[in-house]
Amino acid sequence: MNVRGIRGAITVDVNEKQPILQATIELLNGIVKENGILPEDICSVMITVTHDLDAAFPAAAIRQLSDWELVPLMCALEVPVKGSLERCIRFLLHVNTDKTQAEIKHVYLGGAQVLRPDLSKT
Repeated sequence: MNVRGIRGAITVDVNEKQPILQATIELLNGIVKENGILPEDICSVMITVTHDLDAAFPAAAIRQLSDWELVPLMCALEVPVKGSLERCIRFLLHVNTDKTQAEIKHVYLGGAQVLRPDLSKT
């Protein structure tokens, strides 16, 4: 078994608590579904938000999910590069898996598809 990184990102239309929390769950569910992983497979989750999303901690949404209370979560600010994508939540999950790097499915939703069009579903 190896530790692999799984990336993902999603945009939020407004800087409000519920949209941030809902987008967080949507992204997490997409990554979990696409990669067939369970919370017990996850070593940790690094979550970043752009500076314009300060109405909620995305990790708070994940902590409320059944079986996720023991998964280590960390939120941080994304590097504020001028002209970069706004209102964006990004994930990096560190996962124990037998999958190869090529078998990992990264998930980019909504406006975040522009970050990695090569990995985004159309």
